[in-house]
Amino acid sequence: MGQAGNSDVVIYHNPACGTSRNTLALLREKGVEPTVVEYLKEGWTKEQLQELLARMDVPAREILRDKGTKAHELGLTDPAASDEAIIAAMILDPILVNRPIVSTPKGAALCRPAELVLGLL
Repeated sequence: MGQAGNSDVVIYHNPACGTSRNTLALLREKGVEPTVVEYLKEGWTKEQLQELLARMDVPAREILRDKGTKAHELGLTDPAASDEAIIAAMILDPILVNRPIVSTPKGAALCRPAELVLGLL
């Protein structure tokens, strides 16, 4: 499950993404060593995504990444696309999940911009 941090903070991280790297740096600056999950390598489970979305209190569309993905071709940007369809696509192609998502005991959020992570600490 990625490298274990010394806290109950988890970052779903893409090292190729500047915002994701900035968020991780910000956490470390605050003395938090999170558990880093490279979701592009590890993938997602339906339970993981549903739990994160429940903690974030948002529909799946809120964490859908359309830039540089097939979201549009797959019809996922269509307002009629269901949460189930979006989640199923995210499991098949993890890049469809926007990043970084950080989960802490206080809650979870898509941290774009990176500073949003401060509200979770």
